Amino acid sequence: MASHRRPKQPSRTRVTVLTTAAAAAVALSSQAANAAPSEKLSKDEVKAKVDKLYEQAEQATEKFNGAKEKQEKLQKEISTIQDNVARGQEDLNKLRDGLGTMASAQYRSGGIDPSVQLFLSSDPDDYLDKASTLDQLSGQQVEALKKIQDKQRELAQDRAEATDKLKDLAATRTELGKKKKEVQGKLAEAQRLLNTLTAKEKADLAAKEARANRSASERVDLGNTTSASGRAAAAFSAAQSKIGSPYVYGATGPSSFDCSGLTSWAYAQAGVGIPRTSQAQASAGQRIYSQSDLKVGDLVLFYGDLHHVGLYAGNGQVLHAPRTGTVVRYESINNMPFQFGVRI
Repeated sequence: MASHRRPKQPSRTRVTVLTTAAAAAVALSSQAANAAPSEKLSKDEVKAKVDKLYEQAEQATEKFNGAKEKQEKLQKEISTIQDNVARGQEDLNKLRDGLGTMASAQYRSGGIDPSVQLFLSSDPDDYLDKASTLDQLSGQQVEALKKIQDKQRELAQDRAEATDKLKDLAATRTELGKKKKEVQGKLAEAQRLLNTLTAKEKADLAAKEARANRSASERVDLGNTTSASGRAAAAFSAAQSKIGSPYVYGATGPSSFDCSGLTSWAYAQAGVGIPRTSQAQASAGQRIYSQSDLKVGDLVLFYGDLHHVGLYAGNGQVLHAPRTGTVVRYESINNMPFQFGVRI
């Protein structure tokens, strides 16, 4: 007799596993289908994306430079305050010792004045505010107490300032770490894109850039520094001596530079101190808004947020440290969005 029992139904767990597997297979198929039409980027497309990443990396670099400069400044200020506190504590100890000596002399000559005894066992601020026997103190003792009181206030203020600056320093170090990570991330992504190019494509791009560099160098009049001031000419000459040095973010020479590192180093060789970052350098002198009014050695600022700076080289050229993967070189001022020049 035939059996009419219903076939065993698959368990709920098994159904779930099968459904999940099917969904994954569909997703993979969909991804493969979407990936299939996607073709390798051309070398020009890669270059455009890499240039954008390098620009973003330079923006982050100038912020990194600013945080680093602030960190160094805070460290110096904190060190100075801590030295002041240490010297102030020594002075306070001497003042207290002096008052103790007076108290000892009083004791030997007939007992310690009750008001001095009270001071030696309590806070001088509280004593001077509340003691009703101030007239029992000698003029010398009153002066000593006031000096101690003033020194204690000074030390309290210095310690509070040091505490605030230490908090600021911790926040600055955190910001420095974030900007460094951001720069490194942009550079790593740019390198990943460059690695997708063939050897021939890389050679083609390098050759194109070399031709542009030669063309820019040929347009520079090496005898045109007569229009520059003595210090500007000296700064420009110093920068010229570094042509071919590699761009390295955060570097200030003498063997490698970023954009503002080169300009600040060059002016330092001329005996002129200018700020570290491009944004700060933008306010370091007289602004020149017309390219025709620029002189050799003037700073030249680019991009709306002023994240790039170079030195005007004359004849529509700038001498600068462009970006990662390049060296200090001449380039047309029109290759970047010019904002204004700055005459130091």
